[in-house]
Amino acid sequence: MERSFPARFTNEGVPDATVSEHPFWTEDGLGLKLTRFHRATCDDVVLLLHGLPASTDMFIMPEHRNITAYLLDNGYTDVWSLDFRMSNRFPYDTETHRYTLDDIAHYDHPAALRELRRHVGDRRVHVIAQCLGSVSFSMSLAAGLVDDVASMVSNSVSLVTRVPTWSRLKLMFGPGFFEYLCGYSFVDPRFAGAPALTRGWLLSRGVSLFHHECGVRECHMISFMWGAGHPGLWQHENLDPVTHERVADLFGANGVHYYRHMNKMVKAGHAVRYAPGDPRHAALPADYLADPATITTPILFMTGDHNHVFTDSNIVCHEILSKASPGLHELAILPGYGHVDPFIGKNAHRDVFPRILDHLRKHSLEKVA
Repeated sequence: MERSFPARFTNEGVPDATVSEHPFWTEDGLGLKLTRFHRATCDDVVLLLHGLPASTDMFIMPEHRNITAYLLDNGYTDVWSLDFRMSNRFPYDTETHRYTLDDIAHYDHPAALRELRRHVGDRRVHVIAQCLGSVSFSMSLAAGLVDDVASMVSNSVSLVTRVPTWSRLKLMFGPGFFEYLCGYSFVDPRFAGAPALTRGWLLSRGVSLFHHECGVRECHMISFMWGAGHPGLWQHENLDPVTHERVADLFGANGVHYYRHMNKMVKAGHAVRYAPGDPRHAALPADYLADPATITTPILFMTGDHNHVFTDSNIVCHEILSKASPGLHELAILPGYGHVDPFIGKNAHRDVFPRILDHLRKHSLEKVA
């Protein structure tokens, strides 16, 4: 059957921009990529960071006005997006691996900023980050591995990690169950389309027994993978029907080992190093929130008031960082939104993006018109 929605990995959602790809590599041996959407040189550059298991595609959706096109249209004419090791544009998460958020904070983000600076020089860089992209970049900030960041927008979660009870249980028991009992090193929403009676097909059908909120099995799987809602990551009414049908294009497979690091963070209540004895990360702090005053980048913490993935994590993180640095950070609670629909929602350009734009303008070298 022919697809009735946009092609995968398309740039058609960003018209009138020169699109270029900039590959680079990390110290631990992974090839990653920055994608540049350029209309004109400007003093303030924006870098977009996806979460797990997403990619650049969540920022360039063609079915409605996306954040990249919105920024380009509002004076931020040099926008970059990073596909790091969690990106579903790479095969890394369908391979058996033991990557953690420490690896991303230590290797991916610093290397990406070095590559970005190679092209834009000393212009101001603003970061807009979603989910574990936000957590890992905040870890890089706390560790002092990235600097000269003019501002940051953190959606849903940053250095405080609070989740619903059902999510706690999944984080505790899920990785061992999938790897050692089921034989999976990753979970994929496309299990919904696996051949009948295969392990992926059975898992998808089992998950759908508990999700009657819609008829899209991929949506059920993503709710199972992350969150505790029906659905877990978004409010259905916020999604364009095309987006809802193609959620597996936007959110792909993710390796289950990341859940182990998230489990440690959830138990601690905030970002901590996964393996304190790992010599590769000896330079990283064991507790990334031990000294919140070290984060001097002004951050806009955003969260939907229906966040079924990280609940009030960003509200609490804003309180902690604001106590350490009064007046530096801001908080925006988004009525009617969940975890990721502040970026992929059909009306986010009206409800959410103007708030992001205000934050960027506040911290721009020149107040971009």
